[in-house]
Amino acid sequence: MAATPLYKVQELRIYNSITGQKEVFTPITEGNIGMYVCGPTVYSNVHLGNCRTFISFDLIYRYLKHLDYKIRYVRNITDAGHLENDADEGEDKVSKKARLEQLEPMEIVQRYTLDFHNILAKFNNIPPSIEPTATGHIVEQIEIIKTIIGNGFAYEANGSVYFDVKKFNETNNYGKLSGRNLEDMIANTRELAAQSDKKNAQDFALWKKAEPEHIMRWPSPWSDGFPGWHLECTVMSTKYLGEQFDIHGGGMDLKFPHHECEIAQGEAACGKTPVNYWMHANMLTLNGKKMSKSTGNIISPAEIFSGDNTVLGKAFSPTVARFFMLQAHYRSILDFSNDALEASEKGFYKLMDAIQALDMVSINKKTEGFDAINWTKECYQAMNDDFNSPILIAKLFEAVKFINTVKEEKASLSKVDHELIKKTMHDFVFDVLGLVNENEASSDISDKLSGTVELLINLRAEARANKDFATSDKIRDELLAIGIQLKDGREGTSFSLN
Repeated sequence: MAATPLYKVQELRIYNSITGQKEVFTPITEGNIGMYVCGPTVYSNVHLGNCRTFISFDLIYRYLKHLDYKIRYVRNITDAGHLENDADEGEDKVSKKARLEQLEPMEIVQRYTLDFHNILAKFNNIPPSIEPTATGHIVEQIEIIKTIIGNGFAYEANGSVYFDVKKFNETNNYGKLSGRNLEDMIANTRELAAQSDKKNAQDFALWKKAEPEHIMRWPSPWSDGFPGWHLECTVMSTKYLGEQFDIHGGGMDLKFPHHECEIAQGEAACGKTPVNYWMHANMLTLNGKKMSKSTGNIISPAEIFSGDNTVLGKAFSPTVARFFMLQAHYRSILDFSNDALEASEKGFYKLMDAIQALDMVSINKKTEGFDAINWTKECYQAMNDDFNSPILIAKLFEAVKFINTVKEEKASLSKVDHELIKKTMHDFVFDVLGLVNENEASSDISDKLSGTVELLINLRAEARANKDFATSDKIRDELLAIGIQLKDGREGTSFSLN
């Protein structure tokens, strides 16, 4: 007899950006989920803030899989159509980088797609089910433009095609995701320049006629040109997930205009609201300020891993950086700083040490001082509350504290509870949070650390034997200052990491 899927016994609630409240998650088709997340525009190395978004949705993807849902996770690659300043005028970001570096646009796309994949692999992200590209779906984009024109919500002007926001708003609600009112937007917009082809400033491009110098272009019924940035996500999400699907995610900065325009395009083409649950991850700041290339207040993932930067005092591993990001809720702003990362690193190693200690603690007939069943239930409750990873991590550290008391023989643990704690820790730490046990991955470093500390312990013992208490105390105090505590006992001196 097949086991009951976890989603049948766990009630998941998701904060829906379009309603502004948490809602019980009910997929369109029971047991199956369609999820689309806006991917990167591949014209530069992936930004750390983008990494936070993709790590947040990796957590969401992992937990949904853990609940035994069958998921089709689609995350696109934007390799054409995204103009500077997210606008309808200006140069294509990929084409501009190709021109500056005197390369073919697809060379730029290849280089930075590989960088994107490499960085996310280091963060231990699971690849999506499908990763479509904008250039691979030009035909479908042309066809949906024809449909939108046919439905009366778009118009052609001098070879370009624009979405008619005002006409759409007569029967629909443009602005329902971002909470904006079209009349207010129109009132706050300057008059259009005379040369503009748009009827209204709020109209956005579905197809742009390419200027002679524009490298990336395709033939269409209206002109040789390229698709609008918003259109590609509408086409790729509906092609692989259907006209209506469960979850659409992305960074908070995409809510307007990108996601607002996606909703309008989907409703104009299909007459249906395309997405049931909109989810948005919040931004990263660096030392309390917005990340910015112009001010130099910026750091790349590669610089975090190598330590080659002027922001952090040392290198931090990808899994420590991931753990740090997951200690904040995905909808909250997170500030990146050296002190915060160092604190996360200490916490991470405490967590890994406790997991290893579980294999070595004594097993007794009964458990004292810990309710393993209720604790497991509370771990699920945290994740069921809109994927609340910081509360989950706090719960995991309750178990860490208990494991350490068992290790010190100040509490007892039964075999049944030992197996439950071990399974729950493994499920949430490795499968859901996606952390990597660096205690196992870097045992050579651990051996060298142990050898170094043992050498200092021996030197301290010699100093004490010679009544050189100043040196003895200095060794003990300076080790403690870097997080290594010496413990003197009947059978000699041992150490632990604080």
